[in-house]
Amino acid sequence: MAWVATPELVGAVSEAGALGILGAGNAPPAVVETQVREIRAMTSRPFGVNVPMFSPFVQDVMEVCAREKVPVVTTGAGNPGPYISTLKRAGAFVIPLVASVALARRVERAGADAVIAEGSDSGGHTGDVGTLPLVPQVVDAVGIPVIAAGGIADGRGLVAALALGAVGVQMGTRFICTEECVVHRNYKDAIVRAGDRGTTTAGHSLGHPVRALRNQMMHRFRALEKEQCTEDELVAFGEGKLRLAVERGDVVHGSLMAGQSCGLTRDVVPAAELIQRIVSEAEALLLRLPQHVSE
Repeated sequence: MAWVATPELVGAVSEAGALGILGAGNAPPAVVETQVREIRAMTSRPFGVNVPMFSPFVQDVMEVCAREKVPVVTTGAGNPGPYISTLKRAGAFVIPLVASVALARRVERAGADAVIAEGSDSGGHTGDVGTLPLVPQVVDAVGIPVIAAGGIADGRGLVAALALGAVGVQMGTRFICTEECVVHRNYKDAIVRAGDRGTTTAGHSLGHPVRALRNQMMHRFRALEKEQCTEDELVAFGEGKLRLAVERGDVVHGSLMAGQSCGLTRDVVPAAELIQRIVSEAEALLLRLPQHVSE
């Protein structure tokens, strides 16, 4: 959610009663610090910062999170073990994103407070195990709370995650299509138009595949992999493509990162309205479920 989960969206989500998470991406520490303070000016409620382990500024950004006493820090694309104790001493609730049982166990031993089990249904950098089988396996493997992510866009997904043993859900793609999200309208419209097979993955040869909407850019990315281009060539090809989609709305040459939940996303609404809709759907469904249990 780099370039996507900005202070505008984070503040709106937290104010509406959910937990907004700032996508730090590869942003330098000074930028992250400024954004954290912008969020604090927008809401007094808890919020978080997501820090990917591949960021060239990961150590400095972690120091910013500790110094600014960010309430929640989530991490992705690697093991945050070396930073967990520092963040916890600063009062942060640390929630690494995991795509495997092995990593879930590892970060639990390192002191993580919870984990986000993200399946391959998710957008952006993703793993290779689907959400439905991954979540209960992680739940069975660890003793800390598990949050489900990947392919979830409505109240039905929330209820399903609870049935799998998760305590909550993380959503990314669905919140791109909110009014407070700053991405270009072309990006949002492309997600709304997408169907069940609207996404594809590329970058498997790099060890961290990316899921995005099908377009010319993704077609070329996959072709370059088949041509066995070098890692440097593939990285160079992908550089700046997400920003191109977010800021310029280039739906042809940009990387429109999105999960398979795009087929469930049909409109652009305020974040507060979306959150209320999800909660209402989940509550109504939970009330109906007992009818399927025989006495």
